[in-house]
Amino acid sequence: MGQIDRLVWNEVAPQGAKALFGIHHYITTGTELPHELINLVFLPVSQINRCAHCIDLHTRDLLKTMSFEKVVLVPVWAEVPHLFPDRYRAALAWAEEVTRVSEAHASDEAYAAASSAFAAKDLVDLTITIAAMNAFNRLGAPFRLPVKAQA
Repeated sequence: MGQIDRLVWNEVAPQGAKALFGIHHYITTGTELPHELINLVFLPVSQINRCAHCIDLHTRDLLKTMSFEKVVLVPVWAEVPHLFPDRYRAALAWAEEVTRVSEAHASDEAYAAASSAFAAKDLVDLTITIAAMNAFNRLGAPFRLPVKAQA
């Protein structure tokens, strides 16, 4: 059974795409968050949400600044704490909690770790980053955005 063609969401709703990409622009140009950290957070959020396009894209982005050995271990970051600095681990934990908010309800433990690792503005920006990637995943996965990976 073949895959049916899906809508290209950003062509069907260009104003909505413009608004969402405006948030992405803010994240990448209007915050003090390092680009590596942004891409690091984008990847596990996309993995949790099973968005193939975003996993493909953000793995490639992360490989520009991080070794292959570290990138492949992002899904199990908590098991290899020596590979990720405290700030990155706090961001990864917060990303998982916020993405799974219906299950984890953003636990006090994860919030305490994130708020001790980030200044107030950075924590809000990090949370906006996580929320934005969740929004992109909720468009990328159902509309089956293509991946660059080839067979």
